[in-house]
Amino acid sequence: MKAQRQELILRALETGNISTQKQLLSYLLDQGMEATQATVSRDVRELGLRKSAEKGKKSFYEIASREEQSQKRRKYLAILTSSVLSVDGAGQMVCVGCAPGMAQGACAALDVMRLAGVVGSLAGEDTIFLLCRDKSASEAVQAEIQNMLHA
Repeated sequence: MKAQRQELILRALETGNISTQKQLLSYLLDQGMEATQATVSRDVRELGLRKSAEKGKKSFYEIASREEQSQKRRKYLAILTSSVLSVDGAGQMVCVGCAPGMAQGACAALDVMRLAGVVGSLAGEDTIFLLCRDKSASEAVQAEIQNMLHA
């Protein structure tokens, strides 16, 4: 469902006439795909879309360049490497220990990265809990975070 919705969004952008999330939502509904504004907003972020404007014309959504996407990823990795102190797991849960006051920022970075297998996240002052689909997803997420920290 998500992949189909995001594919429709990318198809809508080919027209070059999409300037608001409301227009994206309307396009999806016209194609028989129900979604909420919050879902469309998440899709815009996940797909790396950005607003662009040509001189004298109204703004429109487009896919950010690979360089822009790479810069964002480096920013999130910097947040994680400066915040995360430990990663451990138990069953479907991953517990990420952070420096005091840094968990919410690190959790936001992990959320944006959309790690495969993560169902949801919860951040406190210095701890993040990630709920994974199953134990194997939990182990994969732990390994992926460790790899990010040591990259």
